[in-house]
Amino acid sequence: MDILLQQIINGLVLGSMYALIALGYTMVYGIIQLINFAHGEVLMVGALTSWSCIGLMQEAMPYLPGWLMLLIAAIIACVVAASLNFVIEKVAYRPLRSSPRLAPLITAIGVSILLQTLAMIIWKPNYKAYPTLLSSTPYEIGTAVITPTQILVLAVTAIALATLMYLVNYTRLGRAMRATAENPRVAALMGVKPDMVISATFIIGAVLAAIAGIMYASNYGTAHHTMGFLPGLKAFTAAVFGGIGNLAGAVVGGLLLGLIESIGSGYIGDLTGGVLGSQYTDIFAFIVLIIILTLRPSGLLGERVADRA
Repeated sequence: MDILLQQIINGLVLGSMYALIALGYTMVYGIIQLINFAHGEVLMVGALTSWSCIGLMQEAMPYLPGWLMLLIAAIIACVVAASLNFVIEKVAYRPLRSSPRLAPLITAIGVSILLQTLAMIIWKPNYKAYPTLLSSTPYEIGTAVITPTQILVLAVTAIALATLMYLVNYTRLGRAMRATAENPRVAALMGVKPDMVISATFIIGAVLAAIAGIMYASNYGTAHHTMGFLPGLKAFTAAVFGGIGNLAGAVVGGLLLGLIESIGSGYIGDLTGGVLGSQYTDIFAFIVLIIILTLRPSGLLGERVADRA
């Protein structure tokens, strides 16, 4: 029971980060039916940009409190990530909107590889130790513990999700996004500018990815040029799990996947008779993906599509 409580806490933290990333996938897919496989690299750029900013501030302004350094670095990282995603959408994806679906998918993979390569050139291929800017003293919850960084991850995720839900449901931009997702041509006739809405969607997704990247690097204490690939792939799994194109589904899928992975890591040794260790926990995410695609391709909260004769 002690191990289970700790794994639940860890799973909620991990799932919160997956949810933030998955929202970027599901927002873009909901509007233009594109799987942006470069989304994980936007996370990586956000994390490495914040790492660079924190390093500069520690040298130039060491008197600043850690939380303020993290906040300033996060703002700069979000701006950089948003600008990057805006350019990617305009240059790489917009010209391919009327092309067969395979073309933008291949382009997304190419953009992903390009961003990894550029990051390796700019930041070098070695792993960076992400600075610990908050207290490392954990808080006890019964027999389990939670660190200030994990609390920050949960709090930031909750605030980001609440802000996004308000934006989508109660603002003019949100109404325009929903209209564009429903029918871009009709939305354009009603005065909505689809290009602007799509760009805004990519920008919002980039901000969420950058926040997730910073939280991921802070929680695990490291950042590197390939760090976005696996979390991005797992977040895509979470989006499919919950129902891609459904915002609530992305959140539910992310949290459930985090819990499955975390609890699985605590018990994988017992489940396999000691054959597999915790380093094999990545298999849980992809087992979930295979099961969902087989049994319910639309996801937990996605709408079922009736077969046509």
